[in-house]
Amino acid sequence: MGPDPTGEAAPLPASPTPQALDLTAPSLARRMASWIYEGVLLFGVVFVADWLFSTLAQMRSGVDPRRPLMQAFLFVVLGLYFTWFWSKGQTLAMKTWRIRVVDVHGRPVTQLRAAWRYVCGWLWFLPPMAAIAPFSFTAPQAAIAVFGWVILWALASRFHPQRQFLHDALAGTRLIPSLPPGP
Repeated sequence: MGPDPTGEAAPLPASPTPQALDLTAPSLARRMASWIYEGVLLFGVVFVADWLFSTLAQMRSGVDPRRPLMQAFLFVVLGLYFTWFWSKGQTLAMKTWRIRVVDVHGRPVTQLRAAWRYVCGWLWFLPPMAAIAPFSFTAPQAAIAVFGWVILWALASRFHPQRQFLHDALAGTRLIPSLPPGP
């Protein structure tokens, strides 16, 4: 474009407005698929951490009196795993399903908030485990009770105004769709 005949500078083209951040929750099916895939990936994390602890502590039996210490170690390892990845935006499973975690304003999650989200995330499992503890359920009965609770917990997100899980609301976080990588 040449100079403007009136002598005025040509207006600059309007800069593209940044795309508004979509803070709506991904579909429940997508979030649960990511959750299940996360469980598959965690098998490896738990296996290695359990092997490391058992080897270093020379545990040779599942009824070893140090078993609660091993469970505490696994709790910490999982906490570090989730805190690290959530503070970076997403775990591998979340990346695969194009989901990421942000705070309620759409900003990246701090490590402290990610750690709090991890603690709140145990609401998926602790209530049914505490409820069945006084009873002598078989393993399949316990699995059905926990699985039933997980289904109810997931469906409860339908009652949240932004369709977020309760532990996300408690932690001040939310799951949002992640944009696919650019070309």
